[in-house]
Amino acid sequence: MSRRSETGAGLPGSGSAERGRDAAELTALLALPPVPPGRTLRYGPHPSQVVDLYGPPGRLTDPRVVVLHGGFWREAYDRTHLTPFAAALAAAGLPVALVEYRRVGGGGGYPETFEDVTTALAAVPGDRPHVLLGHSAGGQLALWAAARTPPGPLSAVVAVAPVCDLAAAHTLRLGAGAVSALLGDDGTGSVLPGLDPLRLPAPPCPVTLLHGTDDGQVPFALSERYAAAHRRTGTVRLHPLDATGHYAPFTPGTPAFRTLIRLIHPGTAADRCPSTGE
Repeated sequence: MSRRSETGAGLPGSGSAERGRDAAELTALLALPPVPPGRTLRYGPHPSQVVDLYGPPGRLTDPRVVVLHGGFWREAYDRTHLTPFAAALAAAGLPVALVEYRRVGGGGGYPETFEDVTTALAAVPGDRPHVLLGHSAGGQLALWAAARTPPGPLSAVVAVAPVCDLAAAHTLRLGAGAVSALLGDDGTGSVLPGLDPLRLPAPPCPVTLLHGTDDGQVPFALSERYAAAHRRTGTVRLHPLDATGHYAPFTPGTPAFRTLIRLIHPGTAADRCPSTGE
């Protein structure tokens, strides 16, 4: 599993090398050794059509959190960097299903990436409601999927630094033109509205956006725009992380990580999680 960045400097950046706070956070995240899952299930024949399960042996079929990783939908960036995070959640009593999916350059893009997310979420074992958690491009996928999902399977959505305004991301050329690569030059006009969280209805469950105010990869303003667009629903809230960049919430032991854990499950003792960060 790759741990490279789409910028060549780390993983999943905006297309320009991470600087300052983002660079320091990325270094800390990538310094963590990968953690193998307790079990891997396959939902299709492609190598990327898998879901890794983390938790006690008796609870691998009952995940409480389903995670979609970021990387601007590109093949070079897979789920490896989130395996320490998944293991830390499981150690805190929250079994995890960490989803892989086909990405641009590896058989993905539109519509394959979106088909995979739909199929993978349906294949996650267990029948109890769970939290759908997405980071960066995975946040876009989580908000998109939740907007199309009946309320039963999901108790909540938590989107961390999500690409929640695809049109703006396309205009800003985030990820060195990642939206164009995902949808194709024609697709940015024709299919983008149906995939853009900002233009879709709010999911039929509580939605929390967690976003660092110093994020240099996905602008904080995108989450502000999404929260404002869905303010009338009363189900969307934005939780800013002051003096935080793009990666810290996924490094166990950081203050941002502890905040994320509490947002995922307020009753979870975040201090039980392994402290491998700052």
